[in-house]
Amino acid sequence: MLDTARATRDGDPAPSASSGGDPRPGRLVVQRGPFTGPTPLVPEDLYAEVVHGAARRERDRIELSPATLVSTNTYWGRLHATYWQRWTAVPEVRVTLRAGGRGRIRLMASDTNKVARAVGVADVDGDTSVELTGVIDRFLDGGGLWLEFGTDTGAMTVSDVEWAVDVPHPARPTAITICTYNRVEDCLNTLQALLDDPVALGRVGPVRVVDQGSDPLESRDRFTTVADAFGEQLVYQRQPNLGGAGGFTRGLYEATAGEPADDHDVLLMDDDVLLDPEIVVRLTGFAACTAHPTIVGGQMLNLLHPGHVHITAEYAEPERLRVGRPVPGALEEGFLLGRDERLLPIVQERRVDTEYNGWWSCLIPAPIVRAIGYPLPLFFQWDDVEFGYRAREHGFPTVSLPGAGVWHADFGWKDWDEWHRYFNQRNGLITAALRTGFDRRTVTGTVVELLAQYLVAMQYGLAATLLTAVDDFLEGPAILDDGSATAAARIRAIRAAYPETTAVPITEAGLDPRESVVHLAGYKPSKMIRTWVKRAVLQASGRVPFRSGMVPAGEAHWWHVALFERAIVTDMAETGVRIRTRDRERLRELATRGVRTVRRLYTEGPEAARAWKSAEPRLTARETWTRLFDGS
Repeated sequence: MLDTARATRDGDPAPSASSGGDPRPGRLVVQRGPFTGPTPLVPEDLYAEVVHGAARRERDRIELSPATLVSTNTYWGRLHATYWQRWTAVPEVRVTLRAGGRGRIRLMASDTNKVARAVGVADVDGDTSVELTGVIDRFLDGGGLWLEFGTDTGAMTVSDVEWAVDVPHPARPTAITICTYNRVEDCLNTLQALLDDPVALGRVGPVRVVDQGSDPLESRDRFTTVADAFGEQLVYQRQPNLGGAGGFTRGLYEATAGEPADDHDVLLMDDDVLLDPEIVVRLTGFAACTAHPTIVGGQMLNLLHPGHVHITAEYAEPERLRVGRPVPGALEEGFLLGRDERLLPIVQERRVDTEYNGWWSCLIPAPIVRAIGYPLPLFFQWDDVEFGYRAREHGFPTVSLPGAGVWHADFGWKDWDEWHRYFNQRNGLITAALRTGFDRRTVTGTVVELLAQYLVAMQYGLAATLLTAVDDFLEGPAILDDGSATAAARIRAIRAAYPETTAVPITEAGLDPRESVVHLAGYKPSKMIRTWVKRAVLQASGRVPFRSGMVPAGEAHWWHVALFERAIVTDMAETGVRIRTRDRERLRELATRGVRTVRRLYTEGPEAARAWKSAEPRLTARETWTRLFDGS
């Protein structure tokens, strides 16, 4: 049904919806309508697209020239109604804005197949306030709502767009927790972004910075300026380095320190993101409207390629040590400024439900913490995954909310062979023990496959990392008694003995000109086991085809690098190279150790899994974190 717009000229009462708390009970702004991003590095078309004509965009205001059409059917511009219908009981949303000049404003809707329809229209002739209402009733499988602004012979200005809903109860108090470790300028930039948006900042209570670094924020003059601007709203805490798990858990710990009536939700935020504070309005607004307590996560946009979204909905396979798998139908490295085969915008039209959300930006309601306990003291990697799956087991879902994202360093530009891979592998095994049936054939087979690939690809340090992770998992829950601080230092020391784990500038690699030939990988083999056997035989006989050569980062598959005696492999960040050299003594040593470790995993793994499961209540208890925070 087409909505009849209400428009009022200046001097008449105008409908309003205050972002900080509407005077009318139950009305809450859940989304604003910015027309540009937090920095010119972010494409403006992520917010509003000039379909034809010309327009001048500011943060909260856009000026349309004659014969112009602007659409907010974009990542930040649309309200993703399908998620609202699925996860809330909100019946409708009201869009208010200010307009001047002459033109037409349409409230548009789409269905699962991107077929658009108008649900509200307002004609503008002079300065006016406009309110349009969209019913949230035909979006269960997909679809959204957005605005279109059009002019013919005149010009028009639009500003102060707000999307508001009625909620049956006041929004729960929310605090922000930022975990930081030696990223002083990044963290201060994130804090400044919050200060620059008083409306978003007004939606939350304390902004807690948990500083675990050796280069503290408080050592900078700029921190004093920022802290003075926040006043008492900023809570700055120093504590021992307990990784991301320890930093974020500190926020959850403080949020549930008193009686349940005094609890507040916590919006977790990485320190090194490019932040649009609009995400604060959207995550808190959506969380206030969910039918049941729900983890509401922001999506990850790629910092180096800001028009791309990382993955819109994820799942994990703990027994296979796989994390960050796209749910069927989700966008993976989706280009949000592109067009599909029908030349329609690439938007997240169909609803795709996630199984967990990364903690680059994620709102966790206090009632969930009360019901399931605190995160595991895993240091980092898999802490967010395990917590999300534990919440699911207790009936608390996770929503990765489209239109609410932060720009975070691209995962594809991070090399896999890093020291923190130990935590990825060890914590994946712990998660498998706690959240799956721990099928030992699957788990052991996964470790064997990874180890075999690392060894033929001359990634000896990565092989040692994997074996250390497995050994520590088998040692049992006691390895977490210090929050994994000892493990973090130990794995760095272990990897230091393997030169290929460190990238060096290509000018310092000491390469012979004959090594400058670049070798591409060719087609992926269809029979991987047979290929591995062939590569192993070639290496054992010393008859690999290439003595030396350069391999681009995207070509460094194990089955290709295994053809070299010495491979100069570009680091995934493309800032240097890693030199992998065949070392038969290390190969023999790691293979022998691997046989022993794999045999232990197969025979002792199920018992270790039971020990981890038995320890879960203790590991997730408040008392455990009290001891860790006290350093005892």
